[in-house]
Amino acid sequence: MKKTLFLMLTMMSLTANAQNVMTPELLWKLGRITPLGISKDGKNVVYKVSIPSVEENKSSSKYFTVVINSGAVTEIKDTKDVLVDKNVSPDGKYIVYNEEVKIDNVLGKDFYPNLDKSDAQIYNGLDYRHWDTWNVGKYNHVFFKENKEGSQGIDILKGERFDSPQKPFGGDEDYNWSPDGKSIVYVCKKKAGTEYALSTDTNIYEYNLESGKTINRTEGNFGYDTAPQFSPTGDLTWLQMKRDGYESDKNDLIVSYKGTKINLTANWDGTVSSFKWSNDGKKIYFIAAIDGTLQVFEVNFPGLTKIAITVKQVTNGDFDVHDLVGFSGDNLVVTRNDMNHAAEIFLYNLKKNTWKQLTNVNTDAYSKLALSKTERRYVTTTDGKKMLVWVILPPNFDASKKYPTLLYCQGGPQSPLTQSYSFRWNFQLMAANGYVVVAPNRRGMPGHGVAWNEQISKDWGGQVMDDYLSAIDDVAKESYVDKTRLGCVGASYGGYSVFYLAGIHKNRFKTFIAHDGVFNTQSMLGTTEEVFFNNWDFGGPYWEKDNAVAQKAYTKFNPINYVQNWNTPILIIQGGIDFRVPIGQAQEAFQAAQMRGIKSRLLYFPEENHWVLKPQNAQVWQKEFFKWLKETL
Repeated sequence: MKKTLFLMLTMMSLTANAQNVMTPELLWKLGRITPLGISKDGKNVVYKVSIPSVEENKSSSKYFTVVINSGAVTEIKDTKDVLVDKNVSPDGKYIVYNEEVKIDNVLGKDFYPNLDKSDAQIYNGLDYRHWDTWNVGKYNHVFFKENKEGSQGIDILKGERFDSPQKPFGGDEDYNWSPDGKSIVYVCKKKAGTEYALSTDTNIYEYNLESGKTINRTEGNFGYDTAPQFSPTGDLTWLQMKRDGYESDKNDLIVSYKGTKINLTANWDGTVSSFKWSNDGKKIYFIAAIDGTLQVFEVNFPGLTKIAITVKQVTNGDFDVHDLVGFSGDNLVVTRNDMNHAAEIFLYNLKKNTWKQLTNVNTDAYSKLALSKTERRYVTTTDGKKMLVWVILPPNFDASKKYPTLLYCQGGPQSPLTQSYSFRWNFQLMAANGYVVVAPNRRGMPGHGVAWNEQISKDWGGQVMDDYLSAIDDVAKESYVDKTRLGCVGASYGGYSVFYLAGIHKNRFKTFIAHDGVFNTQSMLGTTEEVFFNNWDFGGPYWEKDNAVAQKAYTKFNPINYVQNWNTPILIIQGGIDFRVPIGQAQEAFQAAQMRGIKSRLLYFPEENHWVLKPQNAQVWQKEFFKWLKETL
């Protein structure tokens, strides 16, 4: 009797656990892992775990080591003695670092010291604000100093009105020591003001410590040059885009070898996101998007011999690989995630092609959840192409039931839609709330060839809109989709997509949600900060009346010209310090919806930028997102 009762209770417990699903509260209790490197002795991987606290509205971090062979985890207080510091010169004499320095007069009190209570700001050119910060005349500069207490730093960009590391997101990956410790290489866009806002022409510069002279190592290339590293044999290696103003150009892997710049990926139909040399200097491993995932590839390095350069995909599966941490014997240390799991550290055995999970930061949390199922679907587009569409099904999915369904519109516009794990646009959470999610790899996505990736530029409202509708129309044929309860959601370019589709969807959708979306292409050009982006993607400014490509962007592809067709509820979300897609875009859209008598709501975050980063704001975002869907779908 007791044994039978115990078995019944155990089964009930297992059934209850299986029914648990992801919630906004649990999502923001998960640990977020950042690998920091392999320990000096090569036996451990060192990593950081950030844990958000909704109650305190901030995150705290802890540091750990995990033994590569055994998986044993130890918490540590400081990583200084465990990791090799890449910012210390190879001979140990110097250390390189960066600081912000004040150069330009911008503030009222800079010009009029006796008016020190003035909060005026005075500009003579663009780049007066960037991402979420106003320019107050300060620039990031690279310094070096002797590696001993009390030594004075030397500014290698002294007096220059340029940034290194690059703003807004650059860090110490933007500079490195040469193998002999005699020079420092750094990334910099040596342009200022309006010229800076119109260009993507960064270069890699080399500063010689003894002479104090700087040379441009990438002179003659006019797009992005980034991520400088040296091979084990001392060859400068970097990522390069060719065209100025095009931030999503094909990213190639370049090696400077004996005075010759060798493009290792020139003939490969893809774009590189990050890379790491093998320890023997014979290969480079890199990460790139491929068919809706991020995978590891390798390319051989033949030098100047006649041996063919060959790119080969190394990993394969429905997951994303990030963070090429380093090597341990035959193992490549990486992070890996999928739509149901946040990133953990893994070992990939390059000889056996096998995986081993090394950390388990969130394994226990996921073990208690019923997970969503992700399916690949290939849809024929209106121009006869094959398009990957991710379909995410609710936990405990029952094909005999009907489910409300969301078309997810990815931002970018040229960012990959892969097996990513977002802490805001979380497919697992959407599915856990009972929604089928349809996520098409529409035109503009990396991972399907360069031509597919490029087609969205200057065609924002063209083929890509047909791609979206082809995806939702195809999935809507399934018996489990409630065709009377379709929604459309997205952020950034995805938000633009929502605004545009709201005017052309012909009653397909019952509700819309747009976050930080472009609503008016003309006012967007006039208020955004990195103007090169709009110049490229829109084909030029709106005042070029004889520029047919640009005029199309400001008329046919402008969502404001279809507002007369709006007839569907819409939730509009906006960050107050988003200078990429400024607040006016949301204001114009909300005002239009309200004046047309359409059920609409504005969710405004005064201190958030293009993302929502504060834990309590993130909770409000999730609650309002699902509340709106419950009200309208």
